[in-house]
Amino acid sequence: MHSTQRSLAENLRSLHDRTLVLPNAWDAASAAIIAQAGAAAIATTSGGVAWSAGKPDGHGLTREEMADLVARIVRVVDVPVTADIEGGYGPSAADVAATVRAVVEAGAVGINLEDSTAPGGPLFDVGAQVERVRAAREAATEAGLPELWINIRTDVYLFGIGEPEGRLDEVLSRAGAYVGAGADSLFVPGLIDLDTLRTLVEQSPLPVNVMVWPGAPTVAELEAVGVRRISVGTAIAQAAYAVAERAAAELLEKGTYGALEGGLDFGAVNSAVTR
Repeated sequence: MHSTQRSLAENLRSLHDRTLVLPNAWDAASAAIIAQAGAAAIATTSGGVAWSAGKPDGHGLTREEMADLVARIVRVVDVPVTADIEGGYGPSAADVAATVRAVVEAGAVGINLEDSTAPGGPLFDVGAQVERVRAAREAATEAGLPELWINIRTDVYLFGIGEPEGRLDEVLSRAGAYVGAGADSLFVPGLIDLDTLRTLVEQSPLPVNVMVWPGAPTVAELEAVGVRRISVGTAIAQAAYAVAERAAAELLEKGTYGALEGGLDFGAVNSAVTR
């Protein structure tokens, strides 16, 4: 374990003392550009990373492929990198441990770990997920990075698990169990209601991370109710691919190039990935 990686891990921890905004990256070039724009840390998006390799989200990549792509991102930025490891690339605690070792070796200093067994659910029962979180913490410590930030994702709201009136209590129950296993923050995608978030922040033993999209509350509004981490998932990657689709369609159908206006200068992109 290099001292630089531990320093980056400590930096990532300190960034959670205030609201941390993470525009998610999906490959090395996007990470370099996002860091250049001023991001204090880089978070990967599992969907975007998988798409960049020609695979679908939802464990479409192998553990080794994912870790290799994370390593490419780490090599082009000087800020902390936190890796989306989906459900841990396998259901068991041993699977999670192997994945954590792989991303720590790749240079990451944080992870997202989901508690759903598959896209759409169901969720791991609390006991099983606690063991998976504990395995992640132990693997990081054994790998020489006890400071690894574990952002534990619960998909209660994203996948509409259970009756609506019981979801907040379910999230809080899971948060209480996960913090004891070594989680550092709680990621609740699908929840953007400010009143509910205020209650969650007040009662959660872990700082809260939300995922936003066009039409969601602003960063300032989320910060005002106490949210400590804000990310955008696949949204920036989707926007970039939308530009590719529009530009290609215009070129092929009209023979014009308007959609290409406003692109980054070639030299700016090239220099961003020159190490």
